[in-house]
Amino acid sequence: MMMRNKIDEIVDRLPKDEMENVYWSIKFIEDEYLFKKNLLDKGVIITELFEEAEEIKDLWDNTFAKSINEEMRESIHYNQHKWHVFSYEKQKCLKEVAARKAFDVVPKDELYVMYQDLPYVIQYSEAHKVIAADFDSRQDIYIFDKNFTWTYVHTHESTCGPYFHKVK
Repeated sequence: MMMRNKIDEIVDRLPKDEMENVYWSIKFIEDEYLFKKNLLDKGVIITELFEEAEEIKDLWDNTFAKSINEEMRESIHYNQHKWHVFSYEKQKCLKEVAARKAFDVVPKDELYVMYQDLPYVIQYSEAHKVIAADFDSRQDIYIFDKNFTWTYVHTHESTCGPYFHKVK
């Protein structure tokens, strides 16, 4: 309760026009907590990977966008959003409901998760119960199996994706 009192004291000192900022900050914290709690309640073990992150990201590029040359990557703004490889239809994939269904049924044990702008990659172990709906609140998230045989991407654009691509 002591921490709650400290928070209340801070809020009481702020002017009323700061309350919206306070609300959105707390809402963000709550959303992050609920997202993580949902995964943990499903038995998922979450590990942040820092040293291996660049290698894993490069493997994603070399697996799921390997047929896209540098000139094409530049023309579709690949470095801005890797998922443009799917939205510009440079790589075949399932979209929308079909993508969600494919992700829901594909076997999932060990997964890698990366976000467009985060410097690290997250590993999910024991991820058998993870489904597409778990990531509806996420933006520009790339989920793929540890063997790089498929990827599921949920974008920040309501008209783009989600996408599911399986390597042939």
